Amino acid sequence: MNHHNSQVGRRQFLKKGLAGAAGFGVLTLSGQASVARDASQTEEKKGTFPARVLGRTGIRLPIVSMGVMNSDNENLVRAALDAGLIHLDTAHVYQRGRNEEMIGRVLKGRPRDSFVIATKVLGEPRDRRTGLFSAETKAEPFLQKFDLSLQRLGLDHVDILYLHNVQYRDSVLFEPLLKALETIKKSGKARFVGVSTHGNMSEVLNVAAESGFYDVVLTSYNFRDQNLEALEKAIARAAEAGLGVVAMKTQAGVYWDREKTEPINMKAALKWALRNPHIATAIPGMTAFDQLSLNLEVLSDPAMTPEDWESLHLERKVGGLYCQQCQTCLSQCPAGLPLPSIMRSYMYAYGYGNLGAAHDLLSSLELPDALCADCGECRVTCSQQFDVKSRVTDIARLLRTPREFFA
Repeated sequence: MNHHNSQVGRRQFLKKGLAGAAGFGVLTLSGQASVARDASQTEEKKGTFPARVLGRTGIRLPIVSMGVMNSDNENLVRAALDAGLIHLDTAHVYQRGRNEEMIGRVLKGRPRDSFVIATKVLGEPRDRRTGLFSAETKAEPFLQKFDLSLQRLGLDHVDILYLHNVQYRDSVLFEPLLKALETIKKSGKARFVGVSTHGNMSEVLNVAAESGFYDVVLTSYNFRDQNLEALEKAIARAAEAGLGVVAMKTQAGVYWDREKTEPINMKAALKWALRNPHIATAIPGMTAFDQLSLNLEVLSDPAMTPEDWESLHLERKVGGLYCQQCQTCLSQCPAGLPLPSIMRSYMYAYGYGNLGAAHDLLSSLELPDALCADCGECRVTCSQQFDVKSRVTDIARLLRTPREFFA
């Protein structure tokens, strides 16, 4: 973000946005131990500030929280906290650890009961194509990475620790990492443990609900999701089992097109996700003060209007930048490329404008030097009608640029 523009944005936000946000009040964590399970009882208004209980954790959160993955602006995070968005979501890998370090600087000196921090740690190694763990995936590296996360954050504990980005039953129940999470929770270094998922979400949610082990689940959820009926049933089942359900990817890729001429209606997309009473909170990413102001407007008035419904173009079933992570492409690719992950990096670059995250994800996949070079016509038929070969070769250009060129 341009420094000058960020300062202008901050001044405008403080003048207009934060003054309006003062009407919301600041939600604190003290005295919020009771757990409301019934969806009709989980929403509460503090002034004009709606909040819901995060499942069996008993934590009451504003229905809008802050995804910090793409943000490197300390003033923006401070403004979000001051406005009442008390829940920040980060991960060990975001910005190669700089994201957690930035949050640590912001939190320094703030009362520990005035914010809720979630971080995520990957279980590694994993199969680059499917994401499944192997016999080489051990607890010790997971524990070490989490301790480093605490050090970066400057905290002796986080509120939520997620096993990051799993997509299959075997991964949700992978015993070495379950033991690592159990050890961390018993030590008090994480109050609650959860699992995050970008793909095959219904299975992950259902298994997490059956397990009786997890407290929270972080799931992709937006108006463009395929098999939405099954996903919403799984979300309801998880909530009824006492899990707190947090929604991510609510903006569905941000733009309909690569050229960024056709933005998705961000307010309407966020409202759409929040209309589900089983979603305790959503974590839209914020990198600018106008985005924070927009999300505070949704927090003030989350009800969908007819205009909101119309703007989402629900009749458009294909296209856009958001990969559904449906996995159907995996068996079609003769080169065995991890296409869903490559498509996610494409969204990071063209939807989020985060070339660093796109580069990091691509680099982790151990891709061959010349992608798609041995294929003539691409044999992969994408359920979203993406031109798979074109997108793969386009985003692969990032790997020819040194990582230090990206923030």
